[in-house]
Amino acid sequence: MQALPHHYHVTARATADGNVNLTAEGVAPLLSAPPVQFGGPGDQWSPEDLLTAAVADCFILTFRAIAKFNQLEWTSLECSATGTLDKDGRKTCFTAFEVNAKLEVPAGSDKEKAHQLLEKSEESCLVTNSLSAAVTLNAEVTTK
Repeated sequence: MQALPHHYHVTARATADGNVNLTAEGVAPLLSAPPVQFGGPGDQWSPEDLLTAAVADCFILTFRAIAKFNQLEWTSLECSATGTLDKDGRKTCFTAFEVNAKLEVPAGSDKEKAHQLLEKSEESCLVTNSLSAAVTLNAEVTTK
């Protein structure tokens, strides 16, 4: 890992109508639009989708690093995240995120250790640590 602080630069471009074009150096551009809930077309990623995706993605990448450091062998991890957008007093914001993680480990693995590392991943995720919304983790460990 590079020394902190890290800086991430994204450019968003749009006209009065249509999609927002999101670009960052070295990666494919993304198109964004308002979600259906805000009158959007529902056929593009929205900022709300992207934030919720960042929660799930960061959880998996954090787990990958923690599992490697702790020498935990694992087969697969599926993570879904649900973000709740609501009123918090006078402002509209995400008030909660629910993370559902299903981890598969090889037969004979220490399932308790695996579950603890999933919990540590939720506690260590830099995306959720940067948000004020509550985060709930539902974790399941199975063997293959």
